[in-house]
Amino acid sequence: MDPKQQIKADGGGLDAAVWTPLFLAWLLALLATAGALFLGEVMGKAPCVLCWYQRIAMFPLVAVLGVGLLASDARSVRYALPLAGAGWAIAAWHLLVFWGVVSEGLVPCGKGTSCADADVQVAGVVPIPLLSLVAFTGILALLWMAGGRAKA
Repeated sequence: MDPKQQIKADGGGLDAAVWTPLFLAWLLALLATAGALFLGEVMGKAPCVLCWYQRIAMFPLVAVLGVGLLASDARSVRYALPLAGAGWAIAAWHLLVFWGVVSEGLVPCGKGTSCADADVQVAGVVPIPLLSLVAFTGILALLWMAGGRAKA
């Protein structure tokens, strides 16, 4: 038996100490994906280039973490970490652009929706990049917890 996977001796799947944060990370990725699709498809908010890059990092997390849970494979943490880290970095950069800390000229935003436009807010108050950053931060924290417990 591979000790890194923290499989119970009775073959009942992942240890609860690993399964719970992994499940919560999957749930957070699922909610963020559903939220992004709702904003784009139902509310008609066209995503900017940086939003697309964040989606490229978030959407596969649902599949990677879901398959890891179904297969009781704690190694899914190592597959999800690079996606979540890249998404976090892009979301942080996007938030800096939105707040005007970074010039919009340093962003690959060309044609289409501006990355710093007021349309990049939910209810005119909460910036979408901030929601994305919070989601990626939560996922990274949960993956870190699951990974640390899988090694113990």
